[in-house]
Amino acid sequence: MRIAQFTNTYHPSISGVVRSVAGFRQALTELGNNVFVFTQDAADYEDQEPFIFRYISLNLGLPNQFPATIPISPFMDRLIPALKLDVIHAHHPILLGQIAANKAQELNIPLVFTFHTRYREYSHYIPIPQDAVQDFLKGAIDLWLKDFIKQCDQIVVPSESMRQVLAEHYDYTDDLTVVPTGIDLRPYGSADGESIRAQHGWQDDIIIVSVGRLASEKNWPTLLEAVAKVHPKHPKLRLVIIGDGPDSRKLKKMPKKLGIADRVNFLGKLPFDAIPSYLKASNLFAFASTTETQGLVTLEAMAAGLPVVAVDAIGTRDVVVHEKDGLLTEDDSAALAAAIDRMLSDPNLLEHYRAASLEKAKSLEFSRQAKKLVKVYEEVIERKKRANK
Repeated sequence: MRIAQFTNTYHPSISGVVRSVAGFRQALTELGNNVFVFTQDAADYEDQEPFIFRYISLNLGLPNQFPATIPISPFMDRLIPALKLDVIHAHHPILLGQIAANKAQELNIPLVFTFHTRYREYSHYIPIPQDAVQDFLKGAIDLWLKDFIKQCDQIVVPSESMRQVLAEHYDYTDDLTVVPTGIDLRPYGSADGESIRAQHGWQDDIIIVSVGRLASEKNWPTLLEAVAKVHPKHPKLRLVIIGDGPDSRKLKKMPKKLGIADRVNFLGKLPFDAIPSYLKASNLFAFASTTETQGLVTLEAMAAGLPVVAVDAIGTRDVVVHEKDGLLTEDDSAALAAAIDRMLSDPNLLEHYRAASLEKAKSLEFSRQAKKLVKVYEEVIERKKRANK
C-alpha cells in the first residue's frame, strides 16, 4: 500500500503528534507499506528517514511555535500524482491538512483524518482573554472543523474519549474508528536509568517524574501542590519535570513558595531518545493534565514500568483503569497527594502497578496498532472504489 501522511509538525519537533506519525510510519513500513511524509520545512535539520518531503514554511513566533506552511510547490504538485497513492492521511485540519484534502479530491482517493487534539481548548493562545471573544473563537473553530470533517472519508481518533468529543461537540458518529497511538517498546529495553541517577546525584531519592508542555492546560500547579503535601512524610521524594513551554518561568517560582525548591528539578525539553532512560530512573509517574486526547506520555511511562498516579481526566482514563492499571483521582491536589502517598507507602502496591503498567504497554505495542490502521485504510479504499463505480 502507498500511503501519504500530511502533518504540520514532524522531526525535529517533539510532540505527541510527531511521535504518533513517526511511530506509525515506522510500524507501517515494517509491515511492507510505502509511507511518504509531507511536512513543514526544518532549517538545519537533515532527515534520517527516506521519503520525507518538506514544504517551505514560516515560523510566525506563536506561543506553540506552530509553523505556517506555504501551500505552493510545483515540485510537490508533480510528485504527488507520480507516487500512485492509495490513500492520503491528514493529521491536522489546516495548512497541510487542507493540502491533503485538495490532493485527495484531485486524485479521487480516500482522505483519512486523525483527530489528535481538542482544538477548541487551545483558543486561549490567541491573546484576547475576554469571555465573549474566546466563546466566539471556540465557535469558529468548531465550524471550521465541521467543514473539514465533511471532506474526509474516514476519521480516526486515538481514544474512546475523543470519540465522545466528536459525538458531543460535532455530532459526528459515522465513519469513525478508534486506533490508539502505539508504543515502541524497544527503546525501553536498553534504557539506562542507573546512569541518569548517578549523573544527577539522585541515588537515594524517590523520583516522581512527569512529562509535558509547561502550559496552563497541563495543570502543573495541582501536581506541585500535591508533591508539597506529600514531601513531609516522604522526605527523600524528588519531583522531576521534563518539558518546556510558555508557563515555564511562572511554574519555576512555585516550588520555592511551596517550600520544596530543593526537591523539584525542571529539566526542560529533552531529546525524545533520552526520555526512556529518565523514566527508567524514576520510581513513579504522576500526571495532573486534564486535556489529553490519549495520554501518550502516560503510556510511555508505563512502557518504562512505572506505576501511575494521575488525575482522572479525558485521555488519561483511556490508558489507565483505576485500581487496575494505576490510581486515578479527582482534580484536586489533596486527592492526588493521598494517592501518591498510598503508592509510596506500600512496596507491594508499587510492584503490583509496575507489572500492570508493563502489561498495558505491551497490549498497545505499535505493530498491533499499525495493523488496525492498515485495516482502516483497506476498508476506506474499498468503500471509495465502490462509490466510484
